[in-house]
Amino acid sequence: MAFRELLGSARTATFAAGALPIVSFPRPGLDWLAWVALVPGLLLIRAAQSGREAAIRGWWFGAGYCAAAGYWLLPDIGPGVALAAFVFGALWAGWGFAAWKVRSWAALVVVPSAWTAVEFVRSWHSLGGPWALLGASQWHHPAELGLAAIGGVWLVGFAVVEVNTALVLLLTQRSPMYVPAIVAGLLAGPITYALAAPPASGSTVRVALVQVGVIHDPAARLDAALRITAALPPGRLDLVVWGESSVAFDLDRSPGMVGRLESAASRLGADLLVNVDAQDALGRISKTSILIGPSGIAGRYTKTLLVPFGEYIPFRPGLGWLTGISRAARQDRVPGTGVRVLQAGGLTFGPLVCFEATFPDLGRAEVRSGARMIVYQSAMSTFQGSWALRQQASLGAVRAAETGRPVVQAALSGVSAGFDSRGRLLAWLESHRTGALSVTLTVPPSTEGTLYDRFGDFVPYLALAMIAGYSLSWYALSSWKRTLRTSRRDSVPVARRTGG
Repeated sequence: MAFRELLGSARTATFAAGALPIVSFPRPGLDWLAWVALVPGLLLIRAAQSGREAAIRGWWFGAGYCAAAGYWLLPDIGPGVALAAFVFGALWAGWGFAAWKVRSWAALVVVPSAWTAVEFVRSWHSLGGPWALLGASQWHHPAELGLAAIGGVWLVGFAVVEVNTALVLLLTQRSPMYVPAIVAGLLAGPITYALAAPPASGSTVRVALVQVGVIHDPAARLDAALRITAALPPGRLDLVVWGESSVAFDLDRSPGMVGRLESAASRLGADLLVNVDAQDALGRISKTSILIGPSGIAGRYTKTLLVPFGEYIPFRPGLGWLTGISRAARQDRVPGTGVRVLQAGGLTFGPLVCFEATFPDLGRAEVRSGARMIVYQSAMSTFQGSWALRQQASLGAVRAAETGRPVVQAALSGVSAGFDSRGRLLAWLESHRTGALSVTLTVPPSTEGTLYDRFGDFVPYLALAMIAGYSLSWYALSSWKRTLRTSRRDSVPVARRTGG
């Protein structure tokens, strides 16, 4: 085989290795695989003949990861999935170079730090948002999420990459000295979880999550939600949550519709949280969560972080052509101005909408605003049958562990779920089912918070500092060695003249 062909096959293999970690997320749910899934890619990168080639393989690894993580977006942006994968995959070039360059104990810090930095940068909303952060693969293991209460999903992901890195060092150097690092990475979460104080006792809240399924006709969708709501027992609930886009009518111009919702809330003796996706009087569209009680509208929140291409097209003048070959947004939604809390049944809760479940900082912002529970409304009609439905619902566990607040998600079409304040699964309604899912949650006192609530995203900043510190130290040491070698060369002629 020619060298060029061999090089191409190595990069292709690295691309495939980049896709491997995605099966640790739902729907495949091989969460245990995350602890070893990076090993093939790391071995391929370390086998590169140069730092440049290692960076290129890191790029290909990142492209494989992004392509697999976003395959379900094909109906929305079509060929844009491949384009986005290779554009954002470039962020992993630095991680690839670090994995190739650092082969000592320092790799246990530098390589996970580089991965964390990549995830942090790509998580910016303007770059698409934090979908498929590696730490979120451990959503089904509350003990592993013990680290999330300290450093968010970032710290969980750091531990996962550290174990993978230690395994590669063990395989390549055949030294048992890396075994303690593997054990430490695997047990860090469970030990933290076991040592954490149990949640303080608080009040309980009873929530019903209404899931109507895929109903394209707006009137029929509303009728289905009202029928399911009408079947709920009165006097036993504090809040009823409908999914995203459950109401396709502007309630500010539909007093009769508001009256029907008021009647439903009055009969139940519970507030009703719906989500409106409709043009207003000015022709603008927003995704707005509206709280309705027996006396009418009691509060509202407008979705702040919109889905790129699905709810708006970035740089529409240049990328608007995608609407002709995909289901990208024909009209940009109008974002809200920030998070806010609402009151229902004496409870302060934070409403967020679908894609916003991926952002760790939004849940934290709700808690810092006084929320004792976080409520997500979602709709995944476009992506039925894909892995995205379960993966999106699973994020509730991570956000609960991070914030120390119970989390519920009501899906119009997707997966509805409820998690307690430590991320333990309490209720789950699969996408193929319709009806109401009721869950009773214990909410902590409003003064209680996790370390992540208080200190936020310090882990990514520490990771960036570690990379900078190592790079400066390496540069200083290399400069000192070059100076020393030059000094020794220059001293040789002088010594010979003295001796001659």
